Amino acid sequence: EEGCQRHREPLEVFCKEDAALLCAICRESRAHRAHTVLPLPEAAREYQGQIQARLQTLKDDRDKLLAFREAEMGRNW
Repeated sequence: EEGCQRHREPLEVFCKEDAALLCAICRESRAHRAHTVLPLPEAAREYQGQIQARLQTLKDDRDKLLAFREAEMGRNW
């Protein structure tokens, strides 16, 4: 996105409660004033770490399923 659709300002922070990108004007609004916000680079790093951890869990689960499938196919033969 180019920026805030409401204020036409650059998106500068990420609201953790609403999982939304905010401009400086939105950040100071009543809707977000009490929320936890992070600078965009910090939010990106945080979520990238979470995504990597979940991806690794999925890869491990896939490997277990493939090993189980291979064992079952071997038993059926």
